[in-house]
Order: sequence, then structure tokens, then C-alpha cells
Amino acid sequence: MEKIGRNDLCWCGSGKKYKKCHCDFDSRIEEFRHKGFLVPSRKLIKNEAQIEGIRESAKINIAVLDYIEEHIQEGITTEEIDKWVYDLTVAAHAIPAPLHYKGYPKSVCTSVNEQVCHGIPSKDVVLREGDIVNVDASTIYNGYFSDSSRMFCIGEVSPEKKRLVEVTKESLNVGLAQVKPWQPLGDMGHAIHEFAKQNGYSVVQEIGGHGVGLEFHEEPFVSYVAEKGTGMLMVPGFVFTIEPMINMGSSKIYIDKHDGWSVYTADGMPSAQWEVQVLVTETGYEILSY
Repeated sequence: MEKIGRNDLCWCGSGKKYKKCHCDFDSRIEEFRHKGFLVPSRKLIKNEAQIEGIRESAKINIAVLDYIEEHIQEGITTEEIDKWVYDLTVAAHAIPAPLHYKGYPKSVCTSVNEQVCHGIPSKDVVLREGDIVNVDASTIYNGYFSDSSRMFCIGEVSPEKKRLVEVTKESLNVGLAQVKPWQPLGDMGHAIHEFAKQNGYSVVQEIGGHGVGLEFHEEPFVSYVAEKGTGMLMVPGFVFTIEPMINMGSSKIYIDKHDGWSVYTADGMPSAQWEVQVLVTETGYEILSY
């Protein structure tokens, strides 16, 4: 790390002197680094102004998903959901983060039944009773990124699908219980993986969570099949997503060759995902978007 004088302005951009801001923090980071832990770079640590900017972005993201929760029903198309997301986001003077991201053509991801993630909204995909669907919304507001997703059950769904959705949601709480400052991310991922296995499910390995806030996808990759004691250290000011993809059957997946985005379970069994955006605090965590 670049050496900073105690009376110099802190590297985080807070405007405070280093000795009053991140001096002790950096000393502790170095202690963990010397012990062999993977520690976050300075650019991954958000200051209070940045955190407040992310909170404002998250308010819009939450409002978008709240609207969908109130209006989603049998007979609508995923294209209609995409239009809701675009219109509501733009009306709030924000930008849908997925739109044109690495060529992605829509404003939101809608993944139905055996689709694991990154499902592209379409006028040809009509929601039917018994479907389960993940709606993954991400927002840019004043340059700050928020990201979360929810599962929705359309009408009466089978007990098997309902249980999958419920267990996947509960896995977030299992993971959140392990979000503690100065502990490795692997503790959280390991807890989710064990919980899913205990319930007879599998967890997707190739796709996971990520840092987020100043960019859409920041370091690190967040695994939900990790081992305890591994992964990047969670420290105050670090923002990331918890978003396990839990499959009813095998954990194996494939990407649609035609659109290059939609991810499916290899065995055609249903998959579920909930996502929250989390800030690590001095005492635990704060959920920013859900």
C-alpha cells in the first residue's frame, strides 16, 4: 500500500486526516495480509459519501422490485416486466444497469423455472400458473450501483417448487449470519452450501456474487460452495452481493448457444435465486438492496 503521512488526507476520499480515518484500519489489514489472508484493495472500500450514494440507488432498485411484486401475475410476458423496469427506473432519473452491459439487450433479467439466471425478457415468454421466476434488477443512480433480485411464484405452484423458493430465501439468512467484519467470505459461502445440501439441493459453482457499488461488477468473485477460512476478508466499507443459485437437481448448467446469455440447469430441473446487496459494518452488516 502507498505510504501516507498521519496528517495527510486519507486515501478513501473522506476529507479527513489519515490518522483520524483509515490509519488503524490499514494497520489491521496489514496484520491479516501477513497472516496469509486475501484482503480487499483500497478501491473496494467505500467511504460514507459513497455508501450514501449506493443507498440512494438502492431505494430506486427496491421500489422497482416492489412494483413488480405488486403487479406480476399469470398472463403477462417477461417483455412487459422489462418495460416496467425501464420506465420506472428512467422516471426516477436513473439507468437500468443491465441495459447494453457487455451487449445484454434488456433492462432486467427474468429467469423462469429451469433458467438459472440471465434470462432475456421476451414477448414470447408468457408467465403461466405454476411458474417460478427470478427478476434480477440493477440500478445506476448518480454513478452508484445497486443490485438485488427476488423470486415470484405465479398462482399455485407445486409444493416442490415452493419449497425450493423458500429454502433458497432462507439460505440468505444462513449466509448473513456469517457476515462479520474481519472474517473471510468463505465462511458465508460454506454455510449456504451446507444448508442447501442438508435440504437435498445443489448450488451452482460457476456463477456467484460480486463486489458492487462504484461499478456493476467489482472484485471479488463470491462463491457459495467455498470452504471455511477462505476467500477475501470482509471488512467495514466492503459492499458485495449474496445471491446463491440453488438447483432442485444437479448443479450442472449450460449457457444458451443462441442468445449467449440465458443459463439453464443441465437436467431441466427448476432453479431459484434471491439476491441482496450487503454492506459490511463495524458490528456486522447492513442490507442495502433486496
